[in-house]
Amino acid sequence: MLKIRVRRLSDISIVDCSGEVDLYSSTHLREALVKELNQGVSSVLINMTEISYIDSSGIATLLEGLQLSKKTQKRFGLYGLRKNARSVLGLARLDNVFTIWESEQEAVDKIPSTQPWAGL
Repeated sequence: MLKIRVRRLSDISIVDCSGEVDLYSSTHLREALVKELNQGVSSVLINMTEISYIDSSGIATLLEGLQLSKKTQKRFGLYGLRKNARSVLGLARLDNVFTIWESEQEAVDKIPSTQPWAGL
């Protein structure tokens, strides 16, 4: 089961996720991303430290978020990826498409200096 909580740090939306992102739960993540990317924030970060599993539908949802960030001219990034998520992104050759940081502090510090819609 996927749990999603959104919080703000200044003009950055942080989407905290925990659990599994799969075919059944990825629609909930998509809804949260669409909502946040259409808000008056400069950046959206996905906290993946508590994601225990992600499949191809979850990766597709993240790609949708990245594409929407380009349309809305927002910065978009991921942080705290576990081994499973890293390997899935690597196998799909998407680990260089997303801006990825190790920790929340690093992401919050560095996202203001990234290009909006970096990756696509």
